[in-house]
Amino acid sequence: MFKDWQDRRAVRRVKPGDGRELQRVRWWQSIGRSLLYLRLEDTVYAVDVRHWGDKETGEVKVDLYRDGRRYAVSKAPAVFPVEGGVIEVKTSNFGLKRCHYVMADGTEYQLEPDPRSAEGRRARLDRSHPGLSRGIGIVSAIVLGIAVLLLIPQLVVPISRIPPIADQFGVFVSPISLPAWLNVTVVVVTVLASTERALRLRFNRLLDGAAG
Repeated sequence: MFKDWQDRRAVRRVKPGDGRELQRVRWWQSIGRSLLYLRLEDTVYAVDVRHWGDKETGEVKVDLYRDGRRYAVSKAPAVFPVEGGVIEVKTSNFGLKRCHYVMADGTEYQLEPDPRSAEGRRARLDRSHPGLSRGIGIVSAIVLGIAVLLLIPQLVVPISRIPPIADQFGVFVSPISLPAWLNVTVVVVTVLASTERALRLRFNRLLDGAAG
């Protein structure tokens, strides 16, 4: 029921597009832009997301193109009604966490990434070298799991020092204390792991949610 309410609210945010022509992905846009396609009979939809946000508002907007022309636009998360269902788009701090066509009966299909986008290049690696791709995915999940175990106890410490919390529960003493350089290293590898998972549209509330 809550998801239905969220979807209805997202649909109300959809605005008509201006008919602008879809531009191809350039090499310098491969990290900051996602472009994915859905083919429904004789119609081709394209979802275009610029992750760095609008120049004026900073909001991440999602453009929906129909047969190469901008058909609709919405703030993320976005839900676009199309033939037979909706296209759902959700973003994270590291890229996409969802871009699926959801049919009226609940069947879901992930959209196909543009081969020139970072998601498309990651998908090509998965097809051409599945073993290597699987290994990279496993390493990313392990890195995020370790990061959660290392960083969360340290984040709890300043929260526990807030007077009302400290008076009620006492100040938490973290069993883990990392030097600054190691904390920076953990943050960097966490960002890389989270970005790699976003390129595969993988999202787990515990691992990826904790990372950002």
